[in-house]
Amino acid sequence: MSFTGYLISLVVLLGVVNQVTPAPLSPSSFDGQPVVDLEYSQYQGIRLSSGVNQHLGMRYAAPPLGDLRFRAPADPLETSGVKNATSFQAICLATDTELPSTTQSEDCLFVNVWGPASATPKSKLPVWVFITGGGYTANSNANYNGSTVVADSGQSIVMVNFGYRVGSYGFLASEKVRENGDLNVGLLDQRMALKWVQKHIEQFGGDPSHVVIHGDSAGAGSVALHLTAYGGRDDGLFVGGIGESVFFPAQPQVCELEWQFSRYVNDTGCAGSPDELMCLRSKDLTVLQEANIATPFPGRTAAPLFYWTPTIDGEFIQDYPYRLIEQGKFVKVPIIFGDDTNEGTYFATNASTPADVASFFQDNYPHLTSTDTDAINAQYPLMAPLPEHAAYFPSAAAAYGETTFTCVGNYIAQKFATMHNPYKVWNYRVNILQPEDVTAGLGVPHVSEMPAIFGLGNANDDVSLSYSNVNAEIIPVVMDYFISFIRDLSPNRYKFASAPHWESFGDGNDGGRRLKLQTNATGMEKIPQDQVKRCEFWRGLALTMEQ
Repeated sequence: MSFTGYLISLVVLLGVVNQVTPAPLSPSSFDGQPVVDLEYSQYQGIRLSSGVNQHLGMRYAAPPLGDLRFRAPADPLETSGVKNATSFQAICLATDTELPSTTQSEDCLFVNVWGPASATPKSKLPVWVFITGGGYTANSNANYNGSTVVADSGQSIVMVNFGYRVGSYGFLASEKVRENGDLNVGLLDQRMALKWVQKHIEQFGGDPSHVVIHGDSAGAGSVALHLTAYGGRDDGLFVGGIGESVFFPAQPQVCELEWQFSRYVNDTGCAGSPDELMCLRSKDLTVLQEANIATPFPGRTAAPLFYWTPTIDGEFIQDYPYRLIEQGKFVKVPIIFGDDTNEGTYFATNASTPADVASFFQDNYPHLTSTDTDAINAQYPLMAPLPEHAAYFPSAAAAYGETTFTCVGNYIAQKFATMHNPYKVWNYRVNILQPEDVTAGLGVPHVSEMPAIFGLGNANDDVSLSYSNVNAEIIPVVMDYFISFIRDLSPNRYKFASAPHWESFGDGNDGGRRLKLQTNATGMEKIPQDQVKRCEFWRGLALTMEQ
């Protein structure tokens, strides 16, 4: 499956109802249903039969429209009456999405909350904030259903997720944007959501002093960026972090993205305008969306997988993330970081030759030289074949998976262990074998464990696949490790009764320890020395690759 197809399939499965402006309700219509007063608005949710209160589609910021395009999020507008919070709202507009869309919108800064029906503002329950992935080009999983994890925690946590701007709307970069707008507004949306949690989560029974942030893929990359934000400044927004398949694409300096901005304003008809940002803000959404696409880096022939990515703005992102982590410029909190066995199979080109592998890497990391790609091919020679793929696909997939995901997470774990606390860092490898993925030549692909974390049917998953049968037994094991970390900042205290003790990463001198998550075979293992050496190789290229 191509990366684009993977994202589209996730987005299509969301099935969100595009109710951008919830209608006021009459007072009599919310008898017996939970209503929260957030000062700027009142929202009525639903009390589920599981004993969970569900509030969906609440605004945490003003609609980022018109003059608010390409700017940091603004406070939500005050409203009168009680608003309906019983349906998911639109997710943020993805690249390549055709308009009109019934599930996606530019007006998309909504938050969802699940909490125990018995909770009060004095309950002070731990809070789980999930940040969706999607390669910074889509909200692939913004509207996961958090009711099951709240119920299965014994009504002991509050769950939050939300949407944030992506693509050109979230990551347009230029000095002109800096002068008349804001850089990295997708990340600033996330920060706004975290501040919203601090201000309002008590109304749902949550404890603002015990918030754990968790993300998958670009959401995990976002977790890493919040850990290093403002040079590692601790703003008291969270006390722990979970990164599933943490994602580091090229994250260039602003000056390296001026060509991208020029292409965008040219395609929208704004090139040469006295104020190009004002022109962009005045354009109809359909015009912007036609330009919200990926094109090749200068001098390259194929577009990168990830075109709109965070940029080093000198404030929120003060340097390349690898360098910030190396320098210890991160918030010192307990963490879980991990990955899947075959991270790269969703993304890699179906390479037939080493030259195909080299071209693929230079398309995605344009500063790599031919000497660099020769070294990459030497690290990943011809490997055992995978079904449905060409000869060098396994090599391309292994290389891309390790440099973009696996080695990033391992490095973060190592640095947190050596510069913070080796007993407050946990690492894992998902090896949950799904027959349909194995048959397709994907192995155990990127973030395929999501149903095991959130429960069957809650993660845009096909309930007919393996988590409903051969892999059903792994769901409570994985879910309870995550719930335990949310509650106790350790995966062990509230783990599933028969699950093994999850040992910490250790000092990392031997490469580190990790938990292999696999149905009926979960247990500890050491990170293999050959992978440790390959990750050292990638660290040597990290700055060249702008990671």
